Amino acid sequence: MAKTRSIPPALPFADQVAIFSRLAESNPTPETELNFTNPYTLVVAVALSAQATDVGVNKATRGLFAIADTPQKMLDLGLEGVTEHIKTIGLFRQKAKNVIAMSRILVEDYGGEVPDSRSALMSLPGVGRKTANVVLNSAFGHSSQAVDTHIFRVGNRTRIAPGRDVDEVERAIEDNVPVRFQQHAHHWLILHGRYICQARRPRCAVCIINDLCPYEEKTG
Repeated sequence: MAKTRSIPPALPFADQVAIFSRLAESNPTPETELNFTNPYTLVVAVALSAQATDVGVNKATRGLFAIADTPQKMLDLGLEGVTEHIKTIGLFRQKAKNVIAMSRILVEDYGGEVPDSRSALMSLPGVGRKTANVVLNSAFGHSSQAVDTHIFRVGNRTRIAPGRDVDEVERAIEDNVPVRFQQHAHHWLILHGRYICQARRPRCAVCIINDLCPYEEKTG
């Protein structure tokens, strides 16, 4: 019988406050690096970003959103039009189908508006929990935590939010990160993972929370 990996305890409250105070001082208003103009273009952009880079998605959606920034305009553009715009993105054919199906549901069931409910968002084609949480946070100001591979890595390495899977890390952020930092927590963590606490070569020497991090493989 396989053993279940034990989860180390999260960092103490005082360390959490110190870490997020530094992150907040360094970047007071972090934002998603996906380009969007309204809740609809955000949900489309995040759905397209699965297994793709934000840079690649932004290149593809620049032209797309210029002509289709509402569900109805996207339906008017049609499947072939959407496919042509996003063909540089991985899994573009299925994603184009999802965008059209999502847009149709938004028009028919929500009057063309993006709902600010996690369950409603997750009922849309191509929208999972992570996408829903990004939209709730960035479009509607909810303190939701969208955990991706970067946040999963940072949460466990630093013990800010340790967990065996993304759901556990999401709960750990909600349980351990001080409330005043919850609104921007996932943005700070994803940016830290993307540019500093990288997977193969973490840049510990320039990390502003180096002295508070228990990660053992830090460079001297």
